[in-house]
Amino acid sequence: MSSNTGQQPAVTVLGLGPMGRALAGAFLDAGLRTTVWNRTPGRDQELVVRGAVGARSAEEAVAASPLTVVCVVDYDAADAILRPGAVTGALKGRTLVNLSADTPARARESAAWAAGHGIDYLDGAIMTPAPTIGTPDAVFLHSGPQDLYHRHRPVLDALGGTHTHLGEDPGRAAAYDIALLDIFWTAMAGYAHALALAKAEGVTARELAPFAQGIGAILPPLFEEFAEDVDSGGFSGAINPLTSAASSMAHIIHTSEAHGIDAGVMRATEGLARRAIGLGHGGDGFIRVAELLGRSAGK
Repeated sequence: MSSNTGQQPAVTVLGLGPMGRALAGAFLDAGLRTTVWNRTPGRDQELVVRGAVGARSAEEAVAASPLTVVCVVDYDAADAILRPGAVTGALKGRTLVNLSADTPARARESAAWAAGHGIDYLDGAIMTPAPTIGTPDAVFLHSGPQDLYHRHRPVLDALGGTHTHLGEDPGRAAAYDIALLDIFWTAMAGYAHALALAKAEGVTARELAPFAQGIGAILPPLFEEFAEDVDSGGFSGAINPLTSAASSMAHIIHTSEAHGIDAGVMRATEGLARRAIGLGHGGDGFIRVAELLGRSAGK
């Protein structure tokens, strides 16, 4: 891949929020000719000082490189940048890598739009925070045409970390992203609730934190065990059956509500457990509720 300036690889970055600036910075650090653009003026100044080319418009930016990476808050924001006719026309015959976050359906629709306008398209997800970009700790997921991914992998490698191509379905990276963020934000909600509950009982957040980390350390092997249960249909509850789990959930709810703390999230979780018990699965492990949720969705 080369730019108009010779053999130096070239890339364009659209969107200069914290993550976009980190992406552009990593490309610059790797010696790539990097063109940047942001809807709000001024965010490119530090990058320009470091050697980036600040484009005057999105059209000018995408025309500067064979590969454009867009990273904005969601696909509505990406569409607002990419779909005006002049920008779409400038992208024709080039490759667009969309690292914005949204739903699998939106990713597939974006891929279809790109194909209809002669634009090569890869979708992707960034699974680590901005400070990891350009380091071995960064994690990127990609989906779309495999040959296209391999063609641009040398430039994408400048972003550091690990890059995994998940398949030809352009919505697959977003599907992983949504599922993994589901884990993260549900866990964060649980931790926030736990801190509120502990405080009500006279336990400070600092006092609870090391024990919370111990609970967190239990989870990785459970993720593996539960994944096997879900895929095999085993749902073993030998160690902790649903009946026992529901009882402990009830204790959390009662203690929370005695302090006037909203227990809605735990009530919903207990409700799932009670439904599974009512269907005759009281001796199974908690992850049986995954099947129950899937059944509710008609899957």
